[in-house]
Amino acid sequence: MAKIKHSRFDCTPGCSVEAAIGLLEGKWKSIVLWHLLTDEVLRFSELRKRIPVVTPNVLTRQLRELEEDGLIVRKVFAEVPPRVEYRLSPLGKTLAPILEALKAWGDENIDLYGKAIQM
Repeated sequence: MAKIKHSRFDCTPGCSVEAAIGLLEGKWKSIVLWHLLTDEVLRFSELRKRIPVVTPNVLTRQLRELEEDGLIVRKVFAEVPPRVEYRLSPLGKTLAPILEALKAWGDENIDLYGKAIQM
């Protein structure tokens, strides 16, 4: 099932946040982007090794969505067996500060993972 895209945002406060999150929504997309940021070029099997809990079908779907949204580039080599490499597109590289900020925040707050926060 293809991801539903907004053709227009109403530009109320927060619509740009909604648009950005819409590109990154999906359990594994930000993780894939992080690995491509740190390793630059990865093959499908290498991504599977770095994210062993993701199923091949889900990883394939999320890679296709990232490519469709222009955040990654998929390069197919005409070899036997075929070889496919993934890398960040120029647009995808602009996410580097955001991904690095998420990592820094996660490093600071890793102890909260899986715990209920008391308000």
